[in-house]
Amino acid sequence: MNNEGQMYDRKSIRYALGKRSDHEGLAADCVGLANAHGGVIHIGIEDESAAPPPSQLVPVELPDQLRKRMSQLTVNVGLETRLLTDANGGQYVELRIFPTVQGISSTTGGVYFIRVADETKRLMPDELGRLWTDRASIAWELQTGLRIPAGQTDPAKLSTFCRLIRASGRVSDFVKSKPDGEMLAHYLMVKDGLLTNLGVLWVGRTADRASLPSAPTIQCIKYDERDQKVSRWNWDDYSRTPMELIEAVWNDVPDWRESYELPDGIFRRTVPHYEEEVVRELLANALVHRPYTTGGDIFVNLFPDRLEVHNPGLLPVGVTPRNILHASSARNPHLARVFYDLKLMEREGSGFDRMYRVQLASGRSVPEVREGDDRVVVVVTKRILKNAIVDLMTRVDQTYAPNQKELITLGLLAQHETLRAADLASALELHDVGALAEWLGRLRRWGVVSSRGRTRATEYFVTWDILRRAGFKGRTSLKGIEAHRLRELILQDMAVYREASRAEIHSRIGPEIALSKVRRSLQSLVRDGEIGKVGEKRGRRYVLIKKPPNE
Repeated sequence: MNNEGQMYDRKSIRYALGKRSDHEGLAADCVGLANAHGGVIHIGIEDESAAPPPSQLVPVELPDQLRKRMSQLTVNVGLETRLLTDANGGQYVELRIFPTVQGISSTTGGVYFIRVADETKRLMPDELGRLWTDRASIAWELQTGLRIPAGQTDPAKLSTFCRLIRASGRVSDFVKSKPDGEMLAHYLMVKDGLLTNLGVLWVGRTADRASLPSAPTIQCIKYDERDQKVSRWNWDDYSRTPMELIEAVWNDVPDWRESYELPDGIFRRTVPHYEEEVVRELLANALVHRPYTTGGDIFVNLFPDRLEVHNPGLLPVGVTPRNILHASSARNPHLARVFYDLKLMEREGSGFDRMYRVQLASGRSVPEVREGDDRVVVVVTKRILKNAIVDLMTRVDQTYAPNQKELITLGLLAQHETLRAADLASALELHDVGALAEWLGRLRRWGVVSSRGRTRATEYFVTWDILRRAGFKGRTSLKGIEAHRLRELILQDMAVYREASRAEIHSRIGPEIALSKVRRSLQSLVRDGEIGKVGEKRGRRYVLIKKPPNE
């Protein structure tokens, strides 16, 4: 059994049987999957289980009943149902929902949904336009409007494409054994004896690629401290495939070779201004996820302190700057498949994970995604926030070999010194602090990360012993101060000033301490009768009640 995600969900048998059944909710899930990638729903398996109960028996007529009921409650949803028996003997029902390629699926009540990560999200009216755009993009890949015969390819580009596919470790031997023509058909670059738009992009001639209404072109512009243009590079002659565009941007811009030198004992460590993995992933994402029904260049803007990649069009429906770490999109699924098989990008939805990991491992901020009226901008900073983090991340990586999620979590904690459970979940774009366990992984078992407190008030921080052993030379701060020490610090401050507002106390004892911790400590001191309060809201001030023993 799989974990719940973009294309898989599981439901209790009570979801389909009995007085508490929820066929309308099941219909919404079917619509959401159909409007996304399609997928599978297993009915008869509890959320936290990997298999049905061993003794569970499902009425033999239930699959057919569900199929008929879903057809009554949904519009434009294709599905099939069947009764399955697990290895443990328990039975469950499988609903296989097919992706809707033409049109949009809905409930019979006219409500639209889409699957985003592991949940079904209702579509608002303004989002329907985006979904239509995404549908048009999928159709664009397979269109043959230029009427170019399948044999009219660029021989060098065809040879390169087939050679790289056959050398890829991500491609099966069966596909590798295909002749060139069958390989193009396998990747949907040929249809009815004609090159599709996807085929023109990868193996077409320059003149034919230029005839595509929105063939990708890239501009790179370098700015100085006054935002004045100082250099420009253009790749707009349509002579390059998407893969060649990425190579050209990486090879032609000299700024990618610039780097910092950081002390490493008696040696020096070189850290690039921009990591190659990040630059290539940004370009691959821009080429794969743009709507090819929308024209416009991809802009790579280099500023003294940051890199910005501007891509025409908006984010796919259901994807926002706040869930981009987990959400995925099928706007150009066939193009994405080629990119993945050629090792030009990670699987759908995992590219931002990779960029998070690389940025944090090099002591930098995570990528920032901004959505404008007609474009998406991804910002990557150049500045290393704390040199010591680079050494810490390297040592932990070499010692424990953490996975990608564990490295991302460690990097966030190292940058912030300490984070409450709610804040860490927010930084990881998680809806529930309960999901932190997967991201913390083995860090606490290894003793790399420690915690204190309970539930949402739990604080996570890099273990002091790990910092010492790693030779961490970060600046000491009060950000992770324990509750009883914070109380004493506030009392010492009040002993001197006798009366103060919360903001005044906070600024004196340490502005790096979380305001929520200061608020809780003040409330605790008031309850214990150590200090009093006068006034309300912004005018509230705290006064010392219990005088110091030396007075």
